[in-house]
Amino acid sequence: MMSHVLQKKDFWAGVLYIAIGAAAFWIGRDYPMGTAGRMGAGYFPAILSVILMLIGLLSAARAIAQEGEAVGAIAWKPLALVVGSTALFGLLLPGAGLVVALIVLILVSAAASQHFRFEPKAAAGLILLVVFCTLVFVKALGVPMPLVGSWFGE
Repeated sequence: MMSHVLQKKDFWAGVLYIAIGAAAFWIGRDYPMGTAGRMGAGYFPAILSVILMLIGLLSAARAIAQEGEAVGAIAWKPLALVVGSTALFGLLLPGAGLVVALIVLILVSAAASQHFRFEPKAAAGLILLVVFCTLVFVKALGVPMPLVGSWFGE
């Protein structure tokens, strides 16, 4: 029975959620919690990590209780493209700025899908996402990120 459970996607997704939630909880263990009325720096991360661990427990329990899809082969190319696009974003952000880093992030990670085609609809989505992220993170939240980096004369 146990070897059958260990081959299910839901079980391993649950284990991953539990591990990430536990790591987040452990990292934030020294942050002040505060109260529900006056939240400290550790309140929100602690609540989110507990919720993530509960979702992981539910997913793992579902894998035990129901039939599910077996874990297939790892799709290395899409995995490399998504992880690589995230790394490129981090590397490009200081020098190229948020706009260029987001465009590279979106295009490289989208290339991981076998269904992606760069059409006018996709270009409009790209532009809207870049504008949305710029408005939310830089303008509304005041996150100190350059829109145009030093590579372009800023």
